[in-house]
Amino acid sequence: MKGLILSGGFGTRLRPLTYTSAKQLIPIANKPIIFYGIESLVNAGIKEIGIVVGETKEEVKNTVGDGSRWNIRIEYIYQPVPLGLAHAIKISYDFLKDESFIMYLGDNILKEGVNEFVEKFKRLQPDAFILLTEVNNPQEFGVAVVDESGAVKRLIEKPKEPPSNLALVGVYLFNKNVFTAIEHIKPSWRNELEITDAIQWLLDNNYQVLSDRVKGWWKDTGKPEDIIEANLLILEDIEPLNQGTLIDTVMNGRLVIGKGTKIEKSVIRGPAVIGDNVFIRNAFIGPFTSVGNNVIIENSEVECSVIMEGAKIFNLNKRIDRSIIGKNVVINQTNTSPRSHRFYLGDQSFVEIVE
Repeated sequence: MKGLILSGGFGTRLRPLTYTSAKQLIPIANKPIIFYGIESLVNAGIKEIGIVVGETKEEVKNTVGDGSRWNIRIEYIYQPVPLGLAHAIKISYDFLKDESFIMYLGDNILKEGVNEFVEKFKRLQPDAFILLTEVNNPQEFGVAVVDESGAVKRLIEKPKEPPSNLALVGVYLFNKNVFTAIEHIKPSWRNELEITDAIQWLLDNNYQVLSDRVKGWWKDTGKPEDIIEANLLILEDIEPLNQGTLIDTVMNGRLVIGKGTKIEKSVIRGPAVIGDNVFIRNAFIGPFTSVGNNVIIENSEVECSVIMEGAKIFNLNKRIDRSIIGKNVVINQTNTSPRSHRFYLGDQSFVEIVE
């Protein structure tokens, strides 16, 4: 069985962060989101993965590589324009051939992975196998109607009046018959080949489509608040490791501190991850914070946030909370009046707070 990971799209809901970076490369607990998907497939025994890439293809290639770090083979498939999930499968035929495969959306994270899902597909051998979860906002997802056995009866893409609250998670398993289905569907009003239409075609033509429910948590990291939430969920399970140098610093909770990092006269409360070659002085780093490599934080407080590589934060008299700070961002405050700060800052930004 092969794997197909989607890493295209424009990531408009994550701008300005995605003006300069692929959304699948935004770090969660200091690891690119797409790595969680790759590792999930590798843990399920997948040895060959195709990654569908768009305009950020070179950045994705440079970050992910050829798969050797996971002892697998990775091939890149270029999709010039994001024309739907079914279109991504269609253009991947030369890689997939007639083999069964698992498709995983590169901005999704599943706590429990896909091992059980893959094993059920191999055992039951349906034409399609979809993963579902209950949501409070089904109108924002593809929605499934299933019977008591888990057999799928109907699929609807982002319905105004949802017939159920069972949303399709971004993980699908197919055999070669999905290509026949894709050849028979037409683009939607969004001018995209919808995967829900392809699966519905299978249903309408008496192919077997089964479903399973998510165990543990699942996050679609399509919006800034989703990034924050996913970071929180991942950090809940970290194993402590301190490779840095601490001077007059108070630590508690589970912490990961990287090599070459120096922390002086600060308070660090976990769970938190602090990368390599970070300098922190006279600061508070609160729970559920990820600090990337080569970051400097002085005279400031940060909590429940993602601080990316190379950022510099100075002299903030109120805490940064539930924020995402892009690569090489500089934030400096030159006054002492009380403030509360929340930021979604793209790479290379400079913010100076003056009164």
